[in-house]
Amino acid sequence: MTLIREITATTTTAAGARDSAAVPAVRAATAATAATAATAAPASAAVPAATAAPVAAWQPQPVQVSIPAGNCRLNNLAEQHPCFAGGKPNNKGRMHLPVSPGCNIACRFCERSLNSHEQRPGVSSTVLRPDEVLDAVAEALALSPELSVIGIAGPGDTLATPYAFAAFRLVKEHFPQLLRCMSTNGLLLADKIDELVEVGVDTLTVTVNDVDPERLALINDRVVYRGQLYTGTEAAELLINNQLAGIRAAAERNVMIKVNTVLIPGINAAHIGEIARTVKAAGAGLYNIIPLIPNAKMAQLPAPTCAQIDAARSAAEQYIAVFRHCQHCRADAIGIPGGKDFGQQIWRKRVNAPNTFSHG
Repeated sequence: MTLIREITATTTTAAGARDSAAVPAVRAATAATAATAATAAPASAAVPAATAAPVAAWQPQPVQVSIPAGNCRLNNLAEQHPCFAGGKPNNKGRMHLPVSPGCNIACRFCERSLNSHEQRPGVSSTVLRPDEVLDAVAEALALSPELSVIGIAGPGDTLATPYAFAAFRLVKEHFPQLLRCMSTNGLLLADKIDELVEVGVDTLTVTVNDVDPERLALINDRVVYRGQLYTGTEAAELLINNQLAGIRAAAERNVMIKVNTVLIPGINAAHIGEIARTVKAAGAGLYNIIPLIPNAKMAQLPAPTCAQIDAARSAAEQYIAVFRHCQHCRADAIGIPGGKDFGQQIWRKRVNAPNTFSHG
């Protein structure tokens, strides 16, 4: 099993157990990334530790978000998408359609839930059928006409079931003026990239929690890929390889890519620079560090401190623009982030109605 180590000017790997025929080696998948990354940043750039002294030779500098030039719909992205506004109020909102309940990986911090009170990803008041999407979007626009983005971010993975693409096709046809934004764990991204482009996804978020299989195996329990179950470092190696291949494929097709990483003290917190450099070289244009919300199998772990979050952002900013105003959006959020959420007004009658939809 090939292990990704610290990616510097020279990538160090170690051989272990046998490679699975179903799992492509990460060494080949990341060699080009490492080489590109090594030339994109000085080899001497150090990743600041959470306890580093405040006086340092390097100071974070603003990094321009890399926006694909081949997609004219992204020309005014900072004015149209609240996640790309650089923290400046742009009075634009988003609507998350909760149409994707199933998932194909098992993150140890994740607990999908249907409720109306938790403010975190993976949570929704309800799950929509694709044929309910148009009415919901029309209602939301009537309440919040500043909506400019339709996003699908769960409550499971958008590529694990076919419902996200079905919803996007309808939105593309009936509300073509709205940007289409999707989040995924990336396991199936390369497999489904052509369909993703066909339905008109403009911006894509991929959650990449580590680029080292040994560390990622501490974060993710298992992966189900093409009907086969993988666990441990084998599962982690497969997931990393597919994520990087998918990011490259999306970048080649002029899709704007943001990468999310859940910051977990003691596991990946000291390696954020490595992750950021790797995904930037693969084609990501923006990076978002999400502090761990202790939950599920990681309920006993501490949340990152402010110092750890700041150190991680500083490490990432050496390589890629960093998104700093994440609101931990629910999978059914509606409105301007940080402002009034219209979700309950839209979803309440659906929550009270009989649930006859069991996809996922």
